Amino acid sequence: MISEMFPVMLFLILWMGMCSIPLQVIEASDIVLQVLDARDPLGCRCSQVEQIITQSGGNKKLLLVLNKIDLVPRENLEKWLHYLKNEFPTVAFKSSMQLKDRSVQEKKLTKKRAHIDLSRGSMCFGSECLLKLLREHCKTQDKAIQVGVIGFPNVGKSSIINSLKEVRVCNVGPVRGITKCMQTVHIDKQIKMIDSPSIIAALSNSALALALRTTTDIEESGKLLDAVNAILKHCSKQQMMLYYNIPDFRNSVEFLTLLAQKRGMLKKGGVPDTESAAKLLLYDWTGAKVSYHSLLPSSRSLSPHLTKEVVAEMQQGFNLEELAKDNMNTIKAVKYPNLASSIVFQSSGLTNGTIEENELTEGTSGLENMETSEEGEDLTEDDQDSDEEEEAVEEESDVQTSSKTNPAKLSVEDGSLEKQPAGEQSRTLSFNLDETTDQDDAYDFNTDYV
Repeated sequence: MISEMFPVMLFLILWMGMCSIPLQVIEASDIVLQVLDARDPLGCRCSQVEQIITQSGGNKKLLLVLNKIDLVPRENLEKWLHYLKNEFPTVAFKSSMQLKDRSVQEKKLTKKRAHIDLSRGSMCFGSECLLKLLREHCKTQDKAIQVGVIGFPNVGKSSIINSLKEVRVCNVGPVRGITKCMQTVHIDKQIKMIDSPSIIAALSNSALALALRTTTDIEESGKLLDAVNAILKHCSKQQMMLYYNIPDFRNSVEFLTLLAQKRGMLKKGGVPDTESAAKLLLYDWTGAKVSYHSLLPSSRSLSPHLTKEVVAEMQQGFNLEELAKDNMNTIKAVKYPNLASSIVFQSSGLTNGTIEENELTEGTSGLENMETSEEGEDLTEDDQDSDEEEEAVEEESDVQTSSKTNPAKLSVEDGSLEKQPAGEQSRTLSFNLDETTDQDDAYDFNTDYV
């Protein structure tokens, strides 16, 4: 009964402006993957998302994907996996960073045998474990399933889809908040993934959460220095000095001055460019540059929005013992930074989220045109290339149309509900470190690991 009423409930929520979660993704999905950055798993969790999924009724499941596991020490990763699995089934994952799009890959294969790159950046770990989990759920339900992928900016949502597909079908990059509409990708005949816009951190969150999770242009809002100060206050001063190779500093302004001098970021007359240094710091901490890890909460009790009954329902139908074995195999295969070289980070806890409903109905109207299905692989090579070029043009057109429109924006902040009019300027502008506009949240291909 509850599952039958869920679409009606979602419609009422959208109509009344009572929620800002990607409801269409949740409604369309049999399983929802909430992607977490392994460096700050708790800070990447959104209680509003988890509440909506767990209270939706039916057989909808929520899985946690702990991405970027190669950026944290192994000891810390194992502790977080043990902590998170007590609430939701959790998969350890490391996305591939160097996947090419299908047209480029096929053209290379026609000329010569593809070169096999076994470097750390090109390899993916955890994909077999995740696919095994999803395929077992298909057998249990005896039907094809749709899997929604949600999360805050720069956690690697699109990289996970690309890694499962083993080809670049979603745009990825270090820029936050570029994806404006949903995109579906067929992994195989039984599994269809749904990529969605990022959850946006509510303005009521702490300065640290806004610095790492928001898509707001911090520079324009005049909080660039506050963001840097929040990061410095939540990590070890000595470790920051060692990592950036700078002497002792008294405050965040002096830190940025020393960093700008060290990196050669100077204005006319040799004046340190502290603004560029601040952007560099945020770029390092939100991308795949810095190795840092957060400590587990002192209390091991369930999160306030969860109950034992909800946890049991979410875990039902999954072979947790087999999942633990597969996660251990993934852990053994990955290379990790040393505990001494990884910066200790104090998490601010769960992040309250909002999201812009940027004409999701408009984006989904062209959803079929953006789908990447296995059926297209039966076409000839020339037909594939021409079809993909047309799809790319259509996708670009959809994104441009979506970006020009200024639809009504729904938001949720600390349980308070409000609806902003369509004419009001969006308060969640993306914080771009460059002018690139064709990249989504994921790993930075041009950055090296620590």
